[in-house]
Amino acid sequence: MATGQRVDPYRNFNFLVEIDGITQAGFTDCTGFGADNTPIEYREGGENRTVRKLPGMTKYNNIVLKWGLTDSRELYDWFRDVVNGKINRKNGSIIVLDLQGKEVVRWNFFNAWPSKWDGPDFSAKGTDVAIETLELAHEGIERA
Repeated sequence: MATGQRVDPYRNFNFLVEIDGITQAGFTDCTGFGADNTPIEYREGGENRTVRKLPGMTKYNNIVLKWGLTDSRELYDWFRDVVNGKINRKNGSIIVLDLQGKEVVRWNFFNAWPSKWDGPDFSAKGTDVAIETLELAHEGIERA
């Protein structure tokens, strides 16, 4: 007889993205956030049977945001500032909500700036929503 309480995982569709000073309504996708620490191999003098592995530099993946095209220009203008040499770094959060809309998990990212923008694809043969994409380079992410 089981004595523990069942805990279901959170759904991936119920999320928010907050970025300092930007009030974009909603995102269809938020992907790519993660980190990698590649080991450095090191051979110690006198110890020739095995290679030691030390932690290397941590590299953070770019965060990719997608949203339906609207008349809002905030994210595009942030990218255009970078193109024009004005780097405005911002902090932000990726927030997972439960089915009642309550915050359950938060990741905070730091010193982000838009490194890539993709405009929507158009086709007269379909009825899909026009999607814009913004890729954010950043200097760290941590689960709060």
